[in-house]
Amino acid sequence: MSDSPVDSEEVRHVAELARVDLADEEVEEFAAQFADILAYFDALDEVPEIEADEDLVNVMRPDEVREGLSQEEALSNATETEAGYFKGPRVS
Repeated sequence: MSDSPVDSEEVRHVAELARVDLADEEVEEFAAQFADILAYFDALDEVPEIEADEDLVNVMRPDEVREGLSQEEALSNATETEAGYFKGPRVS
C-alpha cells in the first residue's frame, strides 16, 4: 500500500467505471495527480472564512407583463413566412 491518499486500485476502479483503458504507467501518473488535487483541496481548508455581506440587494427588475408585438408585426421583417409562422431553411 502506498502513502498516497489515492491508490492504484481506486484509479483503476474509476477508469473502469468511465470505460477508459489505462496503461500501468498512466494509473500511477493519475494516482499522483489525484493526490495533488486532494492536497490542493486541503489547502483550501486553510483559507480563513469571511463574513458575507448581508446588504446585498437584488438588482434585477421584477417581471412585468407588457404588450408584445402582434403576429403581423413580428413577421413583417421575415424573409419568408408560411401560414403565419417564420419559415427557415430546410435542415437535413
